[in-house]
Amino acid sequence: MELWEAVSAWQAEAATWTWRGTFADYFRAVVQHPTWARLAHARIYDMVAARGVDVDPDGRSRYPFFAEHLFGLDEAVSAVMEYFRAAALRLEVRKRILLLVGPVGGGKSTLVQLLKRGLEEYSRSEAGALFAIAGCPMHEEPLHLIPEALRPTVRARYGLYIEGELCPRCRQRVAEEFGGDIAAVPVERICLSESERVGIGTFSPSDPKSQDIAELTGSVDLQAIGEWGAESDPRAFRFDGELNVANRGLMEFIEVLKCDERFLYTLLTLAQEQRIKTGRYALIYADEAVVAHTNEAEFRRFLENRRNEALVDRLVVVRVPYTLKVSEEERIYAKLLGEADLGGLHLAPHTLRVAAMFAVLSRLRPSRRYGLSLVAKMHRYDGQADLQDGAVDLEALRAEWPDEGMDGLSPRFVFNRLATAAVRAHGRCLGPIEVMRALREGVQQWAGADAAERERLFNLLYEVRREYEELARHDVQRALVDAYETAGQALADRYWAQVQAYLGHGGARDPITGQPVAADEALMRAIEEPIGITEAAKRAFREEIAFWVAAGPLRGQALPWRDHPGLREAIERQLFADLRRALRLAGHGREGSQGVVSRLVAEGGYCPVCAEGVLHYLSTAEGG
Repeated sequence: MELWEAVSAWQAEAATWTWRGTFADYFRAVVQHPTWARLAHARIYDMVAARGVDVDPDGRSRYPFFAEHLFGLDEAVSAVMEYFRAAALRLEVRKRILLLVGPVGGGKSTLVQLLKRGLEEYSRSEAGALFAIAGCPMHEEPLHLIPEALRPTVRARYGLYIEGELCPRCRQRVAEEFGGDIAAVPVERICLSESERVGIGTFSPSDPKSQDIAELTGSVDLQAIGEWGAESDPRAFRFDGELNVANRGLMEFIEVLKCDERFLYTLLTLAQEQRIKTGRYALIYADEAVVAHTNEAEFRRFLENRRNEALVDRLVVVRVPYTLKVSEEERIYAKLLGEADLGGLHLAPHTLRVAAMFAVLSRLRPSRRYGLSLVAKMHRYDGQADLQDGAVDLEALRAEWPDEGMDGLSPRFVFNRLATAAVRAHGRCLGPIEVMRALREGVQQWAGADAAERERLFNLLYEVRREYEELARHDVQRALVDAYETAGQALADRYWAQVQAYLGHGGARDPITGQPVAADEALMRAIEEPIGITEAAKRAFREEIAFWVAAGPLRGQALPWRDHPGLREAIERQLFADLRRALRLAGHGREGSQGVVSRLVAEGGYCPVCAEGVLHYLSTAEGG
């Protein structure tokens, strides 16, 4: 589609967002569409739920609305939506401030931004349509025009719930401009917009000495006082504070606990009474969801001050920790890199996983009950249980440290180092080794860490390196088996023949005498030891192989060694050790490795640069 065709289509769509009529017209329509008169919390919940609600195996709700932008925060998102669901039902919880508490870079701001952008989009849809008294600075719900005494009748007859009163400006207009005829008051459709200050407000604290409470509640128009004669005249007041413009939608308080006490008292009144104290007027009704966020340190200091008890009682606190799942942390970096112009930079396999593992390990605490290493705990949280920790109860493991994830390295810190490594790659290939070097430099230069913390992080980086070597070894082993299928099959058949001889089931025979040959213990142990089969366990392992073969339909075919996890690992390791020796003897040259390189490029996501690089690294890495 050409640009101007797209512009015309957009303008045609925007025209559908426009409606204007009288209150009489609106009332007839809202009876048919009662959701138009929803309160703010209900509108926010319906906006999120419109994208779908999934239920996980534990019975908890999951919301696809957040899925593309928030990773590893399912529990926090679920708690936030429980608040909005309860508030949508008009339970008392709607008269609370939703406070998101968490470490820097944990996703608090992103969560609120998603709600704000979602409201803007939703208000432009038919399902999210909302209307206001035309010319009202607070975008007031038109049903407020109905006198309080008539509202029970309206609810009983039409099913419309009405809450709130007219603002001073509208009250004056109805009396003076329309002579009390509410049916003639103009009504228009509105679209929520943060940039146009319609239904979405944002407040960020600054210097308490210079910041004015008017930023929240509006201010007197000094020029208009001369025209209208008094500050108490609604026409002489600007209802343009953030709390005023956020009516009908959402109000975000950034770093709320850094605000001066005057601002917190205003917030307390809004939470308790759903009212704003503005200028020389009575309390003004406001229908808005208040979402604030702060960091853990500020919140702890706030709780310690007994003067804040009234406000604490009006908070619904949701903790938003860093994710403890490597796979989810990896998605954060993939999303951020996906938004950048990397100029064709190739990302080697496991590059983002290395960064994610380092970040997650920095946030974990050792298990006192189960004795798991941090690496084992990391895998357990990510759903990768092994034989040693598979029986560990995940919920009990989490309960050991309820505040786990509230500290450690932030995604911002790690991504900054990823960006540094990407720049140094000069548009060619960015791999795990380059990322680990950049992370190490970052820790060395980090002003927020003392010597003990740096040492801890260096040790974690060593663990990450060991994990990467294991991942890389598996990649090369798989490629090696594909490239040297005949060698792998021959080795497996030799091992099986020796196992049969060992168990007295036949096996190899002397080509001259035809007599059974004694089992080659050295060959069997050379294959078994690298996968952790001890001397005491060797017979059990060999018998298990024999039972597996007996149960399978071999019928003279080649031994399907790839189907047995233990045997496959043993053969791959043996072939890999042979390759490492060959590469070392060749001075790390390319001879003998091109088949593996080709397989890594064709099937493993590698490019020629990182494929040869991983072979070189593994052939030289100590213990690789």
